[in-house]
Amino acid sequence: MVTSRTLAAAAVCAAVALGAVTGCSSSGGFGTSPAQQSSGAHQSLTVLIATSGEAETAAVKAATANWAQRTGNTVTVQIASNINQQLGQAFAGGNPPDLFYVNSDQFANYAKGGSLYAYGDRIPDAADFSEQLRKAFSYDGRLTCLPKDSSTLALAVNTDLWQRAGLTEADYPTTWQQLADDAGKLTRDGVTGLVTAPDYQRVGALLKQAGGWITNPEQTAMTADSPADRQALEYLQGMMKAGSAKYVAEVDAGWGGEALGKGRAAMTIEGNWLKGAMAKDYPDVPYKVLPLPAGPGGPGTLAFSNCWGIAAKSSHQAAGVDLVRHLTGADQQLEFAKAFGVMPSRTSALAAYAQKYPESKAWVDGVAHSQPPVTIAGFNQVLTQFNTDLQSLRTGDPATILGALQRNGEQALKNAK
Repeated sequence: MVTSRTLAAAAVCAAVALGAVTGCSSSGGFGTSPAQQSSGAHQSLTVLIATSGEAETAAVKAATANWAQRTGNTVTVQIASNINQQLGQAFAGGNPPDLFYVNSDQFANYAKGGSLYAYGDRIPDAADFSEQLRKAFSYDGRLTCLPKDSSTLALAVNTDLWQRAGLTEADYPTTWQQLADDAGKLTRDGVTGLVTAPDYQRVGALLKQAGGWITNPEQTAMTADSPADRQALEYLQGMMKAGSAKYVAEVDAGWGGEALGKGRAAMTIEGNWLKGAMAKDYPDVPYKVLPLPAGPGGPGTLAFSNCWGIAAKSSHQAAGVDLVRHLTGADQQLEFAKAFGVMPSRTSALAAYAQKYPESKAWVDGVAHSQPPVTIAGFNQVLTQFNTDLQSLRTGDPATILGALQRNGEQALKNAK
C-alpha cells in the first residue's frame, strides 16, 4: 500500500540504494545467473515488504502461507523498517530477498543495475493489469514486475464544514474555477478551504490537469518548463496568496488526512489510503470523495503503486513467479482490498471492487485519466529537489521552480543513458 508517508519517505535513502545497485551487471545482477532450484523440490523463499500497518502485514502473511501450503514450499515474510536502504544493502551484499516491494521511484535504479529479474513475459494475462502501471514498471520495453495494487488521487471534502459554509452538493467543484471559489467560501473560522502536501505526488495532479507533465510520455525528454506547468503552479499559488489554500505544515498537520480529520481543512487532495486512515483515526468525521476538478487540459490525477520485484540473484525465480501470480490474482487482490484498503491493479478486479465499494468511485474512475509516475534511473533526487522548491511556492516564482526542475531533469536523463 502506498501511503502519504511512504511517498514522502521514499527518497530519503535514494543515494544509498542507487549507489548499491549501479555496480550490478545489466545482464542479471551480480555476475552470472544463479543456479535455479527445480520446481519439484521444497523451496524456502524470503519476502521483504514495507507495510502500512498490522492489517497489511497480516494479509500478506496469510496470502503467502496459503500459497506455501498449496505448493509445499516455505515463505518467510520480513518487515522492512526502511525498504530502500535494506534492499540497497542486500543487493550490494549479493544476498537479496527472493521477492520484495519495489517503489516506483527506485524501480529504474534497480532495473538499470540488473538487480531485478524481468518476468513480465511469463504472465499470460499481463494485459489485465492497469496500462499506466504496466508502463511504470517496464524497463527497456519489457514488463519487469507486476504492480501489486493501485492508487489514485481524488478530492476529499469534509461534509460538515461544507454545509456550515452554506454549500450544497450542487457546489461540488468540477473545474479549477469552481474549486477556487469553493475554497474561498470554506476558508473561515480557522478552517482552510484546501490543504495539501508540498510534493509532486499531490501538486503534480495539477500539472496533468493543465495539460502538462514533467516529461514526455516516453520519458526521453523533459517538458517541465512549459506554459501548461507554469499555469498549474500559478493557479495554486494564487489560492495560497488568497489564503484559501495551504500546505499541511501550515495548519499543523502531518498529511492531508490529518488536516481533514482534525477540521483544519475543508478539502484535501489524497489517495485511497485516506479511506482506511479516516476509519481508524477519525471515524466520526463525515466526508465525501469527489473526482479532482478538471483543469484547462481536462481531467487528471496521478497513479501510484509498488510492484512485486523478484531478485535477479534469486535461485527461486520460477517459484517466485508462481507466488507473484498468486499474490496478484483477482481474488487475492480483492482480499487485500478488504483487509487494508488498497485498490486492485487488475482491471477485472477493479471493476468488482468498484461495485463493492461505491464510496471509492472517484478513485476508481481516476484510473482512466491518470498519469503514471516518473521512473527514470537517478530521477528520485531530481524530484526530491522539486519537492523542496515547491515548499516556497506561495512566495516563489513558478517559472524559476520549473526551470530548475527542467535543468536537473535533463542532467538526470543524460546520466540515465
